[in-house]
Amino acid sequence: MQREDLRNIAIIAHVDHGKTTLVDQLLKQSDTFRANQTVQDRVMDSNDLERERGITILAKNTSATYKGVKINIVDTPGHADFGGEVERVLKMVNGVLLLVDAFEGPMPQTRFVLQKALELNLRVIVAINKIDRPDARPDEIVDEVLELFMELDASDEQMDSPFIFCSARTGIAGKDWHNPADNMQPLLDTILDYIPAPTGDEAGDLQVLVSSIDYNDYVGRIAVGRIERGEITQNQEIVLCDYHDTAINQRAKVTAIYQFDGLKRTPVETAKVGDIIAFSGIENVTIGNTVCAPGHPEPIPFVKISEPTVEMTFSVNDSPFAGQEGKFVTSRQLRDRLYKETLKDVSLRVQDTDSSDSFLVLGRGEMHLSILIETMRREGYEFQVSTPRALIREIDGVKQEPYEELTIDVPEESMGPVMEKMGLRKAELQSMEKAGNRMKLVYIIPTRGLFGYRGEFLTDTKGEGIMNYIFSGYGPLKGEITKRANGCLIAFERGESITYGLFNAQERGTLFIGPGVQVYGGMVVGASPKAEDLVVNVCKKKQATNTRAAGSDEALHLSPPVQMSLEQCLEFIQEDDLLEVTPQNIRIRKKELDHAQRMKQLKRGQK
Repeated sequence: MQREDLRNIAIIAHVDHGKTTLVDQLLKQSDTFRANQTVQDRVMDSNDLERERGITILAKNTSATYKGVKINIVDTPGHADFGGEVERVLKMVNGVLLLVDAFEGPMPQTRFVLQKALELNLRVIVAINKIDRPDARPDEIVDEVLELFMELDASDEQMDSPFIFCSARTGIAGKDWHNPADNMQPLLDTILDYIPAPTGDEAGDLQVLVSSIDYNDYVGRIAVGRIERGEITQNQEIVLCDYHDTAINQRAKVTAIYQFDGLKRTPVETAKVGDIIAFSGIENVTIGNTVCAPGHPEPIPFVKISEPTVEMTFSVNDSPFAGQEGKFVTSRQLRDRLYKETLKDVSLRVQDTDSSDSFLVLGRGEMHLSILIETMRREGYEFQVSTPRALIREIDGVKQEPYEELTIDVPEESMGPVMEKMGLRKAELQSMEKAGNRMKLVYIIPTRGLFGYRGEFLTDTKGEGIMNYIFSGYGPLKGEITKRANGCLIAFERGESITYGLFNAQERGTLFIGPGVQVYGGMVVGASPKAEDLVVNVCKKKQATNTRAAGSDEALHLSPPVQMSLEQCLEFIQEDDLLEVTPQNIRIRKKELDHAQRMKQLKRGQK
């Protein structure tokens, strides 16, 4: 059976190439919204963090109807830390829309997602986006994309993929970039003509591969997948099985079925071959499981979920300010929340440690874990986290660590400092290309070599550099990597920061706080240009004597403090630091708050 009334397509691209904006236009121009309906930009980026950062974190399903055909669209993340989402979603669709920026061209994540699509033998439509950019170079980008197809051993049919030129922001598309249509119809027509309709045996036994998971406090886990065979009905008895784990053989009942209709999930009583559906009622269902008819358990082969490469320790806040700002502060609440996150994020792992107050959290990268930290913080959780660490594995008796393929695009004059830093971080240069007055460098670098580098990189390139990385694989353990050349300015005592004390402290380094801030002994209040830590008294007041008044000297001028984001704090902290995260504040502190004890530990370490 062939479903000519249906198309399933995923939109894949590198981060910031315009996937979500394109989905906006497809929904608007297929009359998904009412004529008088107010619709915000990037409507698919539904949570606050996605909207603030301008990135897609979770793959999301929607649908548009065009010329009587329902087009199921999956908007996927572009950041490498969420690449596992894309890999899994591709099993749900019959074709992909590969979006490439008309100036930047193919980037690391473009290569990764295209390779996965070609391996699954999916049809590809290439959309060159942002043709309205003043520096756009669509003709050169077409050649670069074709070169990428050749490098990835695309078949002859895949090499003949259609090219569409568009501007998602202005809602135009066409086969000739000099003369596009004033709407998205050329792209929608190409989807109908080129992407194959889903096929399958409608009369066969039920078979649904679970490609994505959602979670709801009321109904538990909600599975999302495409029906490969048969038909599914509400309250139907099913059996759950798995290709990689033959021990899974769970019977359950499907309690509710939903189809994606625009931005809504519409409850339905039945769905058939080719439909992408969400359904609930199956406890412990996870990505990669196959839902089958009882008596005919036939698991579908599925790629194993990418293993984590980075770990952090999450622990209960034990600073002098503990419990003052958070709503959830106990170890039980922290543990429950972390394990709850694993129900919907299958790339995340949580492990208990020897201490009941701390937990090991394993993820795909710094960005992956920082988004979890920010989400929990906004929910009212208060906790501490350690510096990120690369996961070391023992393979055939040899210790190995994860490596990333790092692509750097910098102005020619910034190459020197960048290459120098790469050498210090044990990176190996793979290739170097010139494009105008910019250089494109490709390195293989240990994952831990990237920790804390982004800030330095932006400084070295005066904010003009672009860096992107993607997991390359495991390799031999490299030597010691020095992470931070500067030390910390540490508060001497508990109290409120005073202008007089800050004025004296700012001569020793860069401050992170201004006057009127509550601090405690052992809290980091700034960065020292020297390698060692310095203790400063930011609470020191100017003493009045019988010969001068407290305010009689010249006015004190403070330099503006450096406001650090969560990512910058994670880059800054080292092994002897912790990051205290509360709903209202992010503070860097020393693991050992007592200055005398810290000095003793330092002397022991030097011996």
